[in-house]
Amino acid sequence: MIRCPGQDLRNLRISLHKCPGCGAEVEIFSDEMRVKCQKCGQYVYKEKTPSCIDWCAAARQCLGEERWKELKGEVQTAKER
Repeated sequence: MIRCPGQDLRNLRISLHKCPGCGAEVEIFSDEMRVKCQKCGQYVYKEKTPSCIDWCAAARQCLGEERWKELKGEVQTAKER
């Protein structure tokens, strides 16, 4: 079975976010979309949905150059040219 190299748990990153309910600092790992604040129980969301292209060093290899550039916004569509 082939696994994405980015699924290696050693490559996870942590970012700090402020709880909108109580203002507590909450840790969110790079593979999580939301976490529950331990102080008030409210969900804390990242600003955007995580994508492997944002945190995984192997994303370019997994997706292929063209798809990777497309997702990064570096490929112009025919309409944009």
